[in-house]
Amino acid sequence: MPIKNSNIKQQSLAVHKQMSYENLVTAWLLSDGWEVLVPAIDHGKKTDLVVADDTNYYRIQVKTVESSDDMIKVENKWKGSKIDYVIYFSRTAEWGYIAPAFNENRKRLNSPDHIRFHNHQTNFLKAFRKI
Repeated sequence: MPIKNSNIKQQSLAVHKQMSYENLVTAWLLSDGWEVLVPAIDHGKKTDLVVADDTNYYRIQVKTVESSDDMIKVENKWKGSKIDYVIYFSRTAEWGYIAPAFNENRKRLNSPDHIRFHNHQTNFLKAFRKI
């Protein structure tokens, strides 16, 4: 069994965890036949993934929340950027939401225009097909 012998800083660990959710979305969408493009740098443009089929491109931001309460308000961290959708994952529960990018500064995560999914590939893809 491999043993991890390194001590990673908390700030670096947070980036690793966030990247794991981005990679999870990438794998799920690739398995469904989508083309997934990953920008080399997403600062400024705020784009974690670009998802494409034959005719459409969607810019996606992947976020996590430290809450099991889906009534929380989430902050708009992409204002001024051209994002199409934000995919939220709860780090403390087994659910997430797919939300069209919104203009408000804050919005309730479980808003009627957001699509909830159970944190599993089948459920996520079913929700993604609804957008």
